[in-house]
Amino acid sequence: VCIHRVRSCSSIRFIKSKYVCVFDKSALKFSHQQRLFRTSAVSCGQIVQFKLSDIGEGITEVTVKEWYIKEGDSVSQFDSICEVQSDKASVTITSRYDGIIRKLHYNLDEIAYVGKPLVDIEIDSSKGVAPEEDVVETPPMSHEEHTHQEIKGHKTLATPAVRRLAMENNIKLSEVVGTGKDNRILKEDILNYLAKQTGAILPPSPKAEIIPPLPKSETVPAAPKDKARKIPVPVSRPIVFSGKDKTEPITGFHKAMVKTMSAALKIPHFGYCDEIDLTQLVQLREELKPLAQIRGVKLSFMPFFIKAASLGLLQYPILNASLDESCQNVTYKASHNIGVAMDTEQGLIVPNVKNVQVCSVFEIASELNRLQSLGSAGQLGTNDLTGGTFTLSNIGTIGGTYAKPVILPPEVAIGALGKIQVLPRFNGKGEVFKAQIMNVSWSADHRIIDGATMARFSNLWKSYLENPASMLLDLK
Repeated sequence: VCIHRVRSCSSIRFIKSKYVCVFDKSALKFSHQQRLFRTSAVSCGQIVQFKLSDIGEGITEVTVKEWYIKEGDSVSQFDSICEVQSDKASVTITSRYDGIIRKLHYNLDEIAYVGKPLVDIEIDSSKGVAPEEDVVETPPMSHEEHTHQEIKGHKTLATPAVRRLAMENNIKLSEVVGTGKDNRILKEDILNYLAKQTGAILPPSPKAEIIPPLPKSETVPAAPKDKARKIPVPVSRPIVFSGKDKTEPITGFHKAMVKTMSAALKIPHFGYCDEIDLTQLVQLREELKPLAQIRGVKLSFMPFFIKAASLGLLQYPILNASLDESCQNVTYKASHNIGVAMDTEQGLIVPNVKNVQVCSVFEIASELNRLQSLGSAGQLGTNDLTGGTFTLSNIGTIGGTYAKPVILPPEVAIGALGKIQVLPRFNGKGEVFKAQIMNVSWSADHRIIDGATMARFSNLWKSYLENPASMLLDLK
């Protein structure tokens, strides 16, 4: 009765004496009563404004792409609230509180701003008392809350010890691939992720699962050597002709491409092209594909291209550098974070494989599989899309041979790979043979890279691919 009376009054001095005497403490000070009543009031259905915290990379606004809750829904900590998309990545925002959603501040496809409320949540008093300052505004997200941002629609499973380890190393759990049951993130997953970020080499996990070879009856059949030529099929989409012009705002990844390419064309480019004989590499990949498939990884040519590029960058580190805006200083990057351009429904994105210089071909293939799966689902995180130092774009998957790739700032070089074609060539004896030929087109920043350096790098990269066994001498 006393608490009810306090909540209905604007000041404690209006409480009648008969309610105060319920405590049977005549010597109880007024200040003690006020503090007691105030704490009780906070715990009973107060509205918290859950604000959009800073998600880094200088992002000040995002587009609300999907709501996972509606007004009146109950939420718990770590439950997904909404998916937002910046011009760099998609991020799923999760709840910090247990309570009931009372108001959504934005509709779908509206612009939400950092520091402004996303939703109003009524605190559930049965699950704990909210801090008093949270009733008015939500403080900026701490390192621990950063680990609560998850991949779209999926809750991150991890023990408190693992979450603490991630928090101490400023790692987002949404960017770590879990190897435990139901994709639970284990301590080894955090350590392996940290190793890729720092370049450290960790011992293999004692829990690594060894998959025995399949029985002969279950072996993967070899792909036929002579495949029918693929004929491009137009995408079947309903064509609606309205007879009117339509204007749409540039948003999401398209907006990022506008900014990046506008900055890129301020760089004086020069191009260099060559052709590569991949006959031996094609044979090697056919032998390794079944072994990789048994281990659950799809092996393409791209891991070999990426690893060969990393070996070349060790010899020509100027290609793995960046130039400051005033063109006064060059920064040589320690890590080889090699980006791979991907064509997705959301537009062109360039995630990168971190620390290729300490990765095996198989590890690169495994990471590419992860990036491609997340990219096709539009779930790549900010960490996957930032920090690149060198880029390869495989236009050959669509059908091109030569290209004029545009450098992705702040990088200084990029390569475009054409499709592999069967063409006649001459061997050392002057005999014609069937060769697997691929064209490559390089672009480099002519302010700090000259044509001779680019040619020598390309020749070294070419030699690794034309003689794959030669890579064994330099692999680490």
